[in-house]
Amino acid sequence: MIGKLDLYRVFTVVAKNNSFSRAAKDLYMTQPAVSQAMMQLEKELGTRLFNRTPKGVTLTTEGNLLYEYTNSALGLIDAGEEKLLEFKNLTTGQLKIGVGDTISRFFLMPYLEAFHTMYPNIKLQMLNGTTSEICNFIKSGEVDIGLCNFPIEDQTLQLTACTEVQDIFVCGEKYKTLASNSLRFEELLKFPLIFLEKKSNSRKYVENYLFTRGVHIEPEFELGSHDLVLEFARSNLGIACVTKEFSKDYLKRGLLYELTLTDSIPTRSIGMCYLKSVPLSRAALKFVEIIEHKQERKRLNPRIIK
Repeated sequence: MIGKLDLYRVFTVVAKNNSFSRAAKDLYMTQPAVSQAMMQLEKELGTRLFNRTPKGVTLTTEGNLLYEYTNSALGLIDAGEEKLLEFKNLTTGQLKIGVGDTISRFFLMPYLEAFHTMYPNIKLQMLNGTTSEICNFIKSGEVDIGLCNFPIEDQTLQLTACTEVQDIFVCGEKYKTLASNSLRFEELLKFPLIFLEKKSNSRKYVENYLFTRGVHIEPEFELGSHDLVLEFARSNLGIACVTKEFSKDYLKRGLLYELTLTDSIPTRSIGMCYLKSVPLSRAALKFVEIIEHKQERKRLNPRIIK
C-alpha cells in the first residue's frame, strides 16, 4: 500500500508534468498505477485535484492550493536528505572539543591538524576548561569529546587513555644544588611550593598521592596554567610540580632542573572522554579513530612523534 507521503510525491510529479503518462515515466511506474494513486489521494482528501482531458490533466483550484504546499514540503525534505548526506560524507558539520590549554598545546594539535587535513569543511570549536569543567561540558551537550587529565571517576563517561605522563618537581637556578641529591617528599616542604590551582585534576592527583605518603602540602603559589608554573619556577620563586612531557623545552634548554626523588610519583594518563549513552556524531567518530590510529602507530613504533 502506497503511503501518504508517496502519494504526495506522485501528485507533485503529475502536477509538474500535467500528464499521468509523463509522470509515470519520471517515477518509473505504470500509467494505471499513477492514475490509481491519484484517485486514492482524491478519495482520502475528499476533493478533486485534477481536471482530466484527452490532452492530459490540469490542476483544479484545490489542486493548485495543495501543490503549493506539497512542492515546498517535498523540496525541504529533499534538501534535508542532501544535508544529511553531506554530514554522512563529512563535507559539512561541526566538531566540538573540550580541552585545557596545556593538553591542547602539547598533545592535541597533531590530531587536530590531521583531522582538518582530511575533513577541511568540518568546523572545529574548542571549549577551554579544567577536567571537571570539561566533564560538565560533555554532560550538558556543549562539547562532543573531552581531552582530559585522568584519572576520572564517572560511570556516565566512556574513557580512553591515550598517553602516559609523569609528574615531577623542578627548580630554577637558585635551587639548582638540590638536583644533585635524592630528596624525600617531606624535604620538599622546606621550600616554597608552586602548584596548579586546586581544581586542576593533575594537582588533585599529586596531592592525593602525597597524602597517602603522609605528606600534606600547602603551596605558596597556586596558578591557573602550566606555563605560569614553569615561569614561576624559572624565576626562582620556589619548587614547582609540573608534567615532565609538557616541560621538556625548559629542561632541555637548562632553564629548569628536574629534582630526583627517592620515590617517583606514579604515572597517570591523558585521554578522551565522551558520554556512553549518546552516540557520537560521524565527525566525532572519525576524530576518535584518528587519535586511536595514531596512538596505535606510536605504540608499535615509539619513535613516531606525530
